[in-house]
Amino acid sequence: MKTRKTFFSSLITLCITSTMVGAVFADQHEEEILPQVLFTNVNIFNGTNNKLNEGMNVLVEKNLIKTISKAPIESNKSATVIDGNGYTLMPGMIDAHSHLQMNGHSLADIENQRTWEELAARSTVMARDYLMDGFTTVRDAGGMGSGLRKTIDAGLTSGPRIFSSGGFIGPTGSHADFRNLTTPNETINGVQSSGGRLGMTITADGVDAIKTAARQNFMQGNTQIKIMSSGGVASQFDPWQLDAYSSEEIAAAVEIANNYGSYVMAHAYSKKSILRCLEEGVKTIEHGFMFDGEIAVLMKSKGAYMTTNMTSQSPLLADIDALQDPVTSYKLKSAQAAFKDFVKNVKTHQPKMGFQVDCVGGPEACMKQRAYEKYIHADLFGNYRTLLALTSVGGEIVGLTGNIISPYKEGKLGVIEEGAYADILLVDGNPLEDITVIGAVDKWHDAPPRSGVSTLSLIMKDGKIYKNTLEKKYTIKIVPKEQTAP
Repeated sequence: MKTRKTFFSSLITLCITSTMVGAVFADQHEEEILPQVLFTNVNIFNGTNNKLNEGMNVLVEKNLIKTISKAPIESNKSATVIDGNGYTLMPGMIDAHSHLQMNGHSLADIENQRTWEELAARSTVMARDYLMDGFTTVRDAGGMGSGLRKTIDAGLTSGPRIFSSGGFIGPTGSHADFRNLTTPNETINGVQSSGGRLGMTITADGVDAIKTAARQNFMQGNTQIKIMSSGGVASQFDPWQLDAYSSEEIAAAVEIANNYGSYVMAHAYSKKSILRCLEEGVKTIEHGFMFDGEIAVLMKSKGAYMTTNMTSQSPLLADIDALQDPVTSYKLKSAQAAFKDFVKNVKTHQPKMGFQVDCVGGPEACMKQRAYEKYIHADLFGNYRTLLALTSVGGEIVGLTGNIISPYKEGKLGVIEEGAYADILLVDGNPLEDITVIGAVDKWHDAPPRSGVSTLSLIMKDGKIYKNTLEKKYTIKIVPKEQTAP
């Protein structure tokens, strides 16, 4: 009897042990080996410091930066190793004010000559070009919805991360009103314009209409709200001095954005409009050409940002297609005279400022404008402040969307930090000393066309490499430890 009990006891123990061992082996067998890329021998511009950290190593695991170290980093056997050859490793660039779908020659051209499928097809070209220029994130400042972002994120076409604003929201006759004088105005957002029908722009007069428009944009998957709180230059009906929205109307947009955990960005030129927006809770002032000390104090107290197209300070601005109409040409001359103290005030008060291209035009025209914008921004404010605008400050701006509706919740953008998204550039040169190595060009309209930037040797977004001219020369595969790497 005792022998029988001992036998069954041993059998039960064996079964339990076998099950446990099997489970361990199963766990080991099923353990996922995450894809890794190891950058060695790189000098890091981390997006915040005015220096390069030399002789560093960076390990990317899946789509995030896992480890940054001066010492060698151990990676898994299947990792790809890229010898950085002493190049600069920096964050992917961020354009905090783009218009990927506003890709006709002018607002009138977009309204009257471009069909929806042409604008959409051109936006995919714009997205690809942005990525090949080193921009791994853009904040689209009105004119497109979330469709292109979803298509890129699904891997169906290439392009940057997109934080879209949806349709511009503005009152009748504002910078958001694309109608011709003969276009009927039967009902609010009824038969108005091609842009209105396509959802590129929304005419919203009064608090209730603004709330409806903001909710509509969020419902369609957009990440922040863009309002036209003042007039502009490239539009027909509105003087740039116009204070288009009242405090109550601005507050209505902010209320809805806050309800979604997001924020409002506002096109604002005049000082009154800028102050009104800041007081009501707008988080980013777009253009902000009447910026001064009083505005600077309020911006800082509100934790607000500004993005400005520095091409506005160039005499070459008058040559762009969107400003050839006599009405817009006249407005431009008036605006540039009024904005003469802008650069001096920015240098004095140093607001938190993101990088803005603000191109309305075709892919080739916008490629040239991106390159010139990098150059003129650095020429006015220096390489370091330009790089801050292009990286960490831009990352803070897109981060204002918050984690409730953001499509990118896993890591930070615009920095080289452990835990940040692996949006990485390898640059042949030091952009703190030479801004041209990230694609800055001192010519604008007469610059020769190009495809990408030759000194951007590697472009990675979300841990995936989209360009690598170092591949044949410097990239190897890690081999098991018991072997010797060539």
